[in-house]
Amino acid sequence: MNKTIWYVTKYFSPKTANSPGGRGWFLVDEMRRAGCQVVVISSDSNNLVDLPVLQARVTLQNADGVKIVWLKTMKYSVAKSLRRILSWFHFEWNLFWLDKSQLPRPDVVIISSLSLLTIINGLLLRFKYKSRLVFEVRDIWPLTIVEEGGFSNRNLFVRGLAWLERLAYRKSDSIVGTMPNLAAHVRSEIGCERPVFCVPMGVSQDHLNDVADLPVDYVERYLSSNKFKVVHAGTIGITNALDVFFAAAQAMREHDDIEFIIVGDGALRQSYQSQYGHLTNLVFAPKVARNMVQAVLEKGDLLYFSVHNSKVWDYGQSLNKVIDYMLAAKPVVASYNGYPSMINEAGCGNFVPANDVDALVVAILEMSRRNQSEREEMGVRGREWLLQNRSYSKLASDYLAILFPRGCK
Repeated sequence: MNKTIWYVTKYFSPKTANSPGGRGWFLVDEMRRAGCQVVVISSDSNNLVDLPVLQARVTLQNADGVKIVWLKTMKYSVAKSLRRILSWFHFEWNLFWLDKSQLPRPDVVIISSLSLLTIINGLLLRFKYKSRLVFEVRDIWPLTIVEEGGFSNRNLFVRGLAWLERLAYRKSDSIVGTMPNLAAHVRSEIGCERPVFCVPMGVSQDHLNDVADLPVDYVERYLSSNKFKVVHAGTIGITNALDVFFAAAQAMREHDDIEFIIVGDGALRQSYQSQYGHLTNLVFAPKVARNMVQAVLEKGDLLYFSVHNSKVWDYGQSLNKVIDYMLAAKPVVASYNGYPSMINEAGCGNFVPANDVDALVVAILEMSRRNQSEREEMGVRGREWLLQNRSYSKLASDYLAILFPRGCK
């Protein structure tokens, strides 16, 4: 008999007509292809992805053989808000009272954060069905909101989340994280070793196939110069730590052969434009459709991303942006102090200390002075490594080996 997996998460991004889907979708779809029955239980309160509009409290959907149970849940528009927390509790309430009698009995229940509150329902499900319980960490909370959200460790809400986090680490049968050094964090939180595995972000065949060209006028206006292009593509917000990027552009304004291009939108775009819009070596380009991102990146000579100097990165990263960059077969430079991974393993770029403008300038100059064939070889190494090691078919196979060491059937 085929094994059954329940994947329970408040935030899930399915494949739709307007979206290729997110990590969770690609993993459960590959698990289904491997012969497992998969049930996803999620909410409709994620305003960042394309979700069905629910009329009933519970909506069942069959998506290419994956059964998805949608729970109608309180929505919110501001991430840092009381309404978001209330939405977490609303989801747990609906999950607890969900009539599960029509669902296939699970052999394993995966509780994927956020929200941390779901571990309580996960423990109840394990007790009821005598299943295995896997806790999946996609974002380390409450560490993230303490390091980057301005919350204190003494905050009652933070202390409650920390208690839930430690409970999840202690009581789960296995822990799976998208970050490669999560085991060190688990050990520091509970003081003992637990079975911790890494299943990071990956690249899907749909992602590879869904590539569109840029409009000709877009290329001519923003990407047509013959200069050495340093490109950042993505959200322009406080968590993206882009002060260093703009400071480097200002410091290098006399280098006529180097151009900085930032592609995207976000809360800080207007502020940066007001402060740095006068620079002749800096181009602000509009956001493009998801399937045009590769076309933008391929016009660059060096791709850049940055993060804040935060303890969160001590445990590694698995960012969608890094996947996109490596897939574009271009060398990468990042302002990043954390646990090394991917870019180092592939040999397709360099890390410089976070918030260090001088170090970034040196790295850009060094990369610009390499011959083009050397840079191309570096970029190709990144793409080939990514396709070999981060395909979702491989990642799902690795995941199933954690869930069912003896096989899915």
